[in-house]
Amino acid sequence: MVSIVLASHGKFAEGIMESGQMIFGPQKDVAAVTLTPDMGPDDLKAKLKDAVASFDEQEHVLFFVDLWGATPFNQVNGLLASEGHEDWVMVTGLNLPMLIQAYGDRMSEETAAAIAKDVFTEAKNGIRIKPEELEPKEAAPAAAAAATAVPAGAIPEGTVIGDGHIKIVFARVDTRLLHGQVATTWTKAANPDRIIVCSDGVASDQLRKTMIIQAAPPGIHVHVVPIKKICEIAKDPRFGNTHAMLLFETPQDALRAIEGGVPVKKLNLGSMAHSVGKVVVTNALAMDQDDVDTLEKIKSKGVEFDIRKVPADKAESYDAVIKKAKDELAVQAANK
Repeated sequence: MVSIVLASHGKFAEGIMESGQMIFGPQKDVAAVTLTPDMGPDDLKAKLKDAVASFDEQEHVLFFVDLWGATPFNQVNGLLASEGHEDWVMVTGLNLPMLIQAYGDRMSEETAAAIAKDVFTEAKNGIRIKPEELEPKEAAPAAAAAATAVPAGAIPEGTVIGDGHIKIVFARVDTRLLHGQVATTWTKAANPDRIIVCSDGVASDQLRKTMIIQAAPPGIHVHVVPIKKICEIAKDPRFGNTHAMLLFETPQDALRAIEGGVPVKKLNLGSMAHSVGKVVVTNALAMDQDDVDTLEKIKSKGVEFDIRKVPADKAESYDAVIKKAKDELAVQAANK
């Protein structure tokens, strides 16, 4: 796996590393190196060398630096010239979209050079303006294309595309639906060509719908549809070449979709928010009796569960989570 060094003036590198871990989970062989006012160039160079020496992988190292031409840049540049391996690469202008892209690319790319090419585009795409009309025309928002409706309507009904069966590459229950962890980590892991948010409530709420569509990751179409519509899509042979990520706000919505014929084989439980009457089961999941009953019905249909927030997390045991929920709910009922 390609190792990563984040180098900056002050604690920026440390802060962005922490932000990246919040979204993508803990990362191996990533180090933050900071230049403080009491340090000289040689001190920073020594810290950079120590960071690389701490990695298991030292042949493939990607350096992310805050500014071109400043001290961190100069010291990394010197390392590349004097001590660098063939696949030591530096990219300047460090930002969070760049770092998240690199974390995702490390799962499949074997060289720092390959990752550097991907993050260059992602770093620029991460710079946006709201209101969007202030953006230069050549930087038109990538999400604009995602706002269009599912294109199958232009294809005659009954047309069979591919094998005629939609591919559900990932399905998740998440109260927040599409947000940073989903748009970055899970899209990298699942590689969908479209994200479909399945919710009656959001589909009828134009503001929420628009905000979700605007959060589309670059290159991936996002659609918001009611549960009835996703059931129809699942039976429509025009979606045979579609590789979809499905997002459900609640397990109840997921059950309705599964009962309606949506071919979900595995369901990720990522986030179920706490509200009155629910018990806290994990740091991301809160449930009431209806949630427990619903999840049990889903399991009875042969669906497997994957309980974790991000791919880097260790999956939790479904049986253990449900047992804890039942125990906590029993205590809650006894105390009423």
